Amino acid sequence: MIACIFTSRYTCVMNEKANPTRKRLVDAATKLFYAEGIGRVSVDAVAEKAGLTKRTLYYHFKSKDDLIAAYLDGRDQPNLEQMAGWFDAAEGGADKKVEAIFTNLARVARHPKWKGCGFLRTAAELAAMPGHPAVKAGARHKTNFEKWLAVALSEHDVGEAKMLAREIVLLMDGAFSSMLIHHNPDYVNAAGHAAATLIRARMAGKHEA
Repeated sequence: MIACIFTSRYTCVMNEKANPTRKRLVDAATKLFYAEGIGRVSVDAVAEKAGLTKRTLYYHFKSKDDLIAAYLDGRDQPNLEQMAGWFDAAEGGADKKVEAIFTNLARVARHPKWKGCGFLRTAAELAAMPGHPAVKAGARHKTNFEKWLAVALSEHDVGEAKMLAREIVLLMDGAFSSMLIHHNPDYVNAAGHAAATLIRARMAGKHEA
């Protein structure tokens, strides 16, 4: 299991587990925000989906902005653990393990309900509001993934692990963006092939040094 990097975020998730009403609201928001986008979903719709009143929603969240941030914070650890699970389950070296993450993402992307990366889609909707709590939540998630990947690559004796992790994140987010335009999972597989090629090049360079 991936260790939580941001204790305050971990505490927030634990609070949701301890507070069933808050969890109902976040679960309802997650389904609606991911399926329809944050701009098209009202707090009334979230409250109705959760089977609660709008007054109850505002008791647990100061604003819709806070609810959107909670939606993304709630996806941080589950998404990271899923990526790590795919990495660990794959046979072979670091190149095969990283490529397996992309292969599994391409498989998931073929599901008719897949709407892309929720973190990137939310950031795109809030592009004019860089200080929005949800944008910050998305940045934390991407940073968490990059840090985890750098450690995983380093543990597999891959050189320049931090820089390589950032390059792979760029490939992944680029693939997500291309998927939203072309709706073709082959872009994710192509990004995975490129990531594996980068890893093999780093490993070859390290052995030659």
